[in-house]
Amino acid sequence: MATEQAPEATLARPSALTPPTRGELFPTLTREQIERIAALGETRTAADREVLIEPGDQISTFFVVAEGEVEIVRPTNRGEDLLVVHGPGEFVGELNSLSGRRSLVRARTRGATRLVMLTREALLDLVQTDAELSEILMRAFILRRLELLRSGRGDVVVVGSSHSAGTLQVQEFLSRNGYPYSYLDLERDADAQELLDRLHIAVDEIPIVLCPGNRVLRRPTNAQLADCLGLNEAVDETTIRDLVVIGAGPAGLAAAVYAASEGLDVLVLETVAPGGQAGASSKIENYLGFPLGISGQELAGRAYTQAQKFGAEMLVARGATRLACGRTPYTVETEGGTRLLTRSVVIATGAQYRKPPIPDLARFEGAGVYYGATFLEQQVCGDEDVVIVGGGNSAGQAAVFLAKPGRHVYMLVRGPGLAESMSRYLIRRIEESPNISLLAHTEITAMEGEDRLERVTWTHRESGQSEVRDVRHVFLMTGAVPNTTWLDGCVALDRHGFIRTGVDLAPADLESWPLARAPFQLETSMPGVFAVGDVRAGNIKRVAAAVGEGSAAVSLVHKTLTG
Repeated sequence: MATEQAPEATLARPSALTPPTRGELFPTLTREQIERIAALGETRTAADREVLIEPGDQISTFFVVAEGEVEIVRPTNRGEDLLVVHGPGEFVGELNSLSGRRSLVRARTRGATRLVMLTREALLDLVQTDAELSEILMRAFILRRLELLRSGRGDVVVVGSSHSAGTLQVQEFLSRNGYPYSYLDLERDADAQELLDRLHIAVDEIPIVLCPGNRVLRRPTNAQLADCLGLNEAVDETTIRDLVVIGAGPAGLAAAVYAASEGLDVLVLETVAPGGQAGASSKIENYLGFPLGISGQELAGRAYTQAQKFGAEMLVARGATRLACGRTPYTVETEGGTRLLTRSVVIATGAQYRKPPIPDLARFEGAGVYYGATFLEQQVCGDEDVVIVGGGNSAGQAAVFLAKPGRHVYMLVRGPGLAESMSRYLIRRIEESPNISLLAHTEITAMEGEDRLERVTWTHRESGQSEVRDVRHVFLMTGAVPNTTWLDGCVALDRHGFIRTGVDLAPADLESWPLARAPFQLETSMPGVFAVGDVRAGNIKRVAAAVGEGSAAVSLVHKTLTG
């Protein structure tokens, strides 16, 4: 079966300019390093062709080859695909070794083998306490996952169409969660239609996802995908946590990293994937420490890997639906119907772009209308012209990212220009780009098309003059609406729906405040419940500010837990 490589995802890569060497992917540990690992686990012998890990098994053991060999293979419909043979001093595993998620491959001995084994818990202790081994293991785990992503050597096949909104949704979910997959496109791959015919699947049922165990999903939701891939199986949902973080944008991930690294039992809830709204930023060039810039997805991927290293857990496609804040421990109800108990909460649900009142807008979402400009959307656009609506930094980053020879970008803003809401470096890029046109005082007033967007009408707000253009791709990045409707009055909000915290809380907000002390800086009207990032009233709309708030909130969480 022919497959197309999945887009390279966004985990940290120590050297993004050159492909990793075999030594980087599969380093050999010294005898002294193996002895340090063995001191935390046990050593045993294994017979020839003994299976150590099966695809689909939750990973609970980490293996180092002391003597002999271990082969890593990926089962396919044509047999086995040999990925690598580990020799003495090499170790088995990739990022799922940290999270305890399902194995993507089979590990099997070749000949008599002696193995050093650690439990997953011991592995986490090792990478948290041994700086030298942590760097070697974490680097290899990350590079191995990137290689699986680059080559499309996962255990999932997506069959869809570049003209299908559902296909884009599935690809984004898998890519942003760092899950490797193969992709067959109906328009370009003859095997795709043959597969649909064999499975008796109609074209209007795409996309389909072939999960491990021969399970077939038709037009799946994110929750169905997460369930099919076992992304949440390793998480114990019955324990009382020290902290539940709701939302995995930069603020939520920062809270998770700092809380877990300081010994707190942390669980993160996320409706889609790590990154939040910032994850849709194609390139952030003014974030401290990254002079060459970094994509929002890559930043989120690195932060999530850090959180996993320190033992934080995440429930994917399981956003919060209610916070029962009448008593402690607090109860967070999720989209899956689970009730999670926690001693403290950090709300980092962020904001979403405001949807302008354009007729038929919902009909074209994902089929010509997008709310983020990532590698996937860039590929869908091809060389066609695009429209970006909005004048903030995200819109500017998207314009620069999407502008290229053969494609023109039209930026539509309701105001007179960009200066009030965009960083100067982006304004200069836009002004100096010959294929970006800024249309001030202009908004889209109509969208037309059959199965997908085919043309738009934009209108100058002052003159009333309209223009119709054959444009099939529109990116909406206008304003921000906080994700707080699920709170249902549990904490105090301002008139725009953002969460009030600290000194911004009015006396009326604190009528039921039960403590002698005043709320801490990032604390809401409920003790031990904090709000950080774009969901907080008065927030500074910068990624660095969100990260700072997420980390600062953890010091206040400690005070509430020990006070």
